[in-house]
Amino acid sequence: MKRKHAYVVFVLCAATAMVLPAQTLTTLFSFDYANGAYPVAALVQGIDGSLYGTTSGGGANCADIYECGTAFQITPSGTLTTIYNFCSNIIGCPDGESPTAAIVQVANGDLYGTTVYGGLNANCPVGCGTIFRIAKTSPNGTRGKLTTLHAFCSQGGCPDGEWPYAGLVQAANGDFYGTTENGGAYGYYGTVFKITPDGTLTTLYSFCPQGYDHCTDGEGPNGLVQAANGDFYGTTGIGGANSQGTVFKITPSGTLTTLYSFCSQSGCTDGQNPSAGLVQATDGDLYGTTSGSIFGPNYYGTVFKITPSGKLTTLYTFCSQSGCTDGQNPRVGLVQATDGNFYGTTPYGGANCADNGGCGTVFKITPSGTLTTLYSFCSQTNCTDGEYPQASLVQATDGNFYGTTYNGGTDNDGTVFSLSVGLGPFVETQTTSGEVGTAVRILGTDLTGATSVSFNGTAAVFKVISSSLITATVPAGATSGPVQVVTPSGTLSSNAAFRVLP
Repeated sequence: MKRKHAYVVFVLCAATAMVLPAQTLTTLFSFDYANGAYPVAALVQGIDGSLYGTTSGGGANCADIYECGTAFQITPSGTLTTIYNFCSNIIGCPDGESPTAAIVQVANGDLYGTTVYGGLNANCPVGCGTIFRIAKTSPNGTRGKLTTLHAFCSQGGCPDGEWPYAGLVQAANGDFYGTTENGGAYGYYGTVFKITPDGTLTTLYSFCPQGYDHCTDGEGPNGLVQAANGDFYGTTGIGGANSQGTVFKITPSGTLTTLYSFCSQSGCTDGQNPSAGLVQATDGDLYGTTSGSIFGPNYYGTVFKITPSGKLTTLYTFCSQSGCTDGQNPRVGLVQATDGNFYGTTPYGGANCADNGGCGTVFKITPSGTLTTLYSFCSQTNCTDGEYPQASLVQATDGNFYGTTYNGGTDNDGTVFSLSVGLGPFVETQTTSGEVGTAVRILGTDLTGATSVSFNGTAAVFKVISSSLITATVPAGATSGPVQVVTPSGTLSSNAAFRVLP
């Protein structure tokens, strides 16, 4: 039996109108179910300058009662191309169904990702999810060839996990790491896994070895981030000392440490039930959100920072303004932009949709906790600008932010949008660390005609591949710091420092 995702927030509050700072939001594309519907995953900028993403429903293989999903490419100007339609065989969807997490593009242009359902096997009749690879261009020239690398619940009891909602992160060693929300050696509590690019999966950790209702290490893990120290950090939605979620650290070999249990403060002022992963900021600390819970006093969610050793600070509590015009119940992670601030979305709250609790916002928050609501969705008639954003933002190298909404648009099947806040273009290295001699891909905009590339001031040998891609070699004598590219239109600096490894 097919299932529709229920992306809900626990408590809603009425919204009232407010004057917002002037921002420029552009709806780039409205989904119409046939080409996809209900996007919930963040976009990623590819080496060709386009953005890549998934929809959790719709697509060419499914009638309206099914939600198969798609993978797509969209240009910054809004031209969308469907790369793959999931559930090519409606019986069990062995190629996967309902991708809900951001995809990862590797050096050769192939895409890696996960689906929550599908991947037919005897232990999970509707499919417990997959890990897939989509070839950007297959050997016979056909675009979008999909290979299922792993179907979860491959054994009775699902010790390898099931339902990988959060997606993958490619580590410095080239392997992928991720989490499953359910399954594992102890039942229904989730796992952390590693998978090689060719599909060899290793379960690194199974949550809740303590047994039912005693999951002090957490349960229901969200996505991972690899920090500068090489370890991975993440959150669990529930479990922990107070059953309201945790922050954890796990080594690449699978040793897990619980750093913090939420609701450790009176009234749960430190937040409850994180639904998203973390981002490591330039100051070395990790930043994230909690979504709030109907089962506790902190209904509306928070933004927090936590040190790698586990000291947590609550930066902001949502619904601090009358009518929750500042947003509520953030369910996705943050992105640190080139101005040093963090940007994110809330699926509810905002200045509009007073009858149902608000249609969502885009916000900016400083590292010290000052929040500004940049945009309230459903500002246009019939919400053609979108509503209920369920995905994190991405800042592309043109300086703009790109994101999706779950609903709204001309057909109420979701949108892709861009948001300009006046930030300028930059370059991004596809790996943020490497030894001397390492080949590094540099993404950017209008790179044709580049005259030099330097690593913290040391000139490097480079080659312009396209207007959006340069390859360079870490030069002898280079030290850690920004990468700079000189183009005819000016000098572009990297959005993050490049670490030169010994």
